[in-house]
Amino acid sequence: MKDRAEVRVFPPGVPLVTILVGVAAQRFLPISFDLPTPARYWIGGAVVLGASLLLGLWSVILFRRSGQNENPWKPTPAVVDRGPFRLTRNPMYLQMVLSCLGFAIILSNVWIFLFTPLCAAALQKLAILPEESYLERKFGEVYLGYKRRVRRWL
Repeated sequence: MKDRAEVRVFPPGVPLVTILVGVAAQRFLPISFDLPTPARYWIGGAVVLGASLLLGLWSVILFRRSGQNENPWKPTPAVVDRGPFRLTRNPMYLQMVLSCLGFAIILSNVWIFLFTPLCAAALQKLAILPEESYLERKFGEVYLGYKRRVRRWL
């Protein structure tokens, strides 16, 4: 048994590809969705994107304080269950999905919004499920109990 998750994708690349594909799709197959500029920037930028960045930063800080690395290829010494990890088992992945929604609003891009569920599904299949399998093997009942208490997304 390897002491790491079998994640075969660079997780931040998934939302990045989602955003880039959405931008390309909008360029070639535009869908009109024009929010007023100030509202778009305040809702998308300040609220959604800002909250997602704070969620990601908070999660990384908690990981590092517990002696862990946020990189899914590194061994995990403990189950983190405080801070945002009390509400979601995957705050960093949730942050990535929320970032897609924030960019969809800021750019008035329906395509990014439409591709965001695919981003979430890809993250779950390619990163979350392998990580959960690894954590179940490594921590057994401790992680299974955590899974029963805390939802995967929200």
